[in-house]
Order: sequence, then structure tokens, then C-alpha cells
Amino acid sequence: MRLLLDTHTLIWSVEDPSRVSTTAMASMANTANERLLSAASILELAIKVGQGKITLSLPYRQWMDKAISDLQLVILPVTVEYAERQSTLPPHHKDPFDRLIIAQALVDGIPIVSSDVAFDSYHVTRVW
Repeated sequence: MRLLLDTHTLIWSVEDPSRVSTTAMASMANTANERLLSAASILELAIKVGQGKITLSLPYRQWMDKAISDLQLVILPVTVEYAERQSTLPPHHKDPFDRLIIAQALVDGIPIVSSDVAFDSYHVTRVW
């Protein structure tokens, strides 16, 4: 199964795994599952680090490279198809990065690993 990690799931998995639910950790640890990270999350995290809203345990690039390697993440690019799907979503969720992750999950039928219950309004499968 493919799993799409929400940005906070990525951060918590690296910085404070105790914040990730047992179910989510087990799903991500299952080697039969492919762990995906949206390019939108990479950008979101870079922006928030640059703005001083998030502090990581390493400089951004080192942290991101290590997280991608340690969690064996595959980067899911942002495509016109995903952007188009995002543009048609109802406004339940205002965060543009989350909306793009939701669109990616809907287009590809991928469960999202997230604690964000607002995702449920879009009828995506959410693992937590």
C-alpha cells in the first residue's frame, strides 16, 4: 500500500515519534508499504523554517535529506493534475499545502497519514 505523509507527520516522525499514533507508526514501519512525501510538504517546511515558525534539530537541508533517507520516502511531485484537483475542492480546509496533499490523495487513491481530522471532510482515507 502507498501512504502519503502529512507534513506534521513527517516532522513528528523525526523530531518526536511519541506524538505519532501507534497505528500510524506501525503502518509506516511496515516495509510492504511505500511511504510518499508530497513536494508540497518539502516546500511548506522550507517556508516555515525560513519564517522561523518551525525549528528543526538540524539545518533544513541536512534535516530533510536525513528524513527522506531514514524514513525511505519517495517524493510525490506536484503536477498539473493535482493542482487542478486542488482547485475544485470545497473550502473545508484553508491551508493550501494540505489542500494539495488532499488532492494528491484523491487523484491517486492514497491514504494520508495525518492526525488532522479536517481531512475527513474530503472523504480521503486517513491513517492515524
